[in-house]
Amino acid sequence: MKFSAQETATGKQIVLSGRITFADFDSIKSVIALVQECGGHRIELDLSAVEFIDSSALGMFMLIRDAAVSKNIGLTFKSAKGQVKRIMNLASFQMAA
Repeated sequence: MKFSAQETATGKQIVLSGRITFADFDSIKSVIALVQECGGHRIELDLSAVEFIDSSALGMFMLIRDAAVSKNIGLTFKSAKGQVKRIMNLASFQMAA
């Protein structure tokens, strides 16, 4: 997994790409740190370039969500496709269009 982040008018946009599995836990910890350092009130997690997630990725997404909630920051998951979208829907993650 790779990720990039950029500041937006309201917070941050974080774009994830590649495959997300348990092996990516250290990278996810870096994403969590970005969430915790966010100076705005909204984070957008763009999944459009994510090709695959396993069940551990769902747990890591929950950690990201928990970090956002603890800082009172809104978190939006968006643009998941294919298998990633199906898994996110099955796990009842709210997805933006």
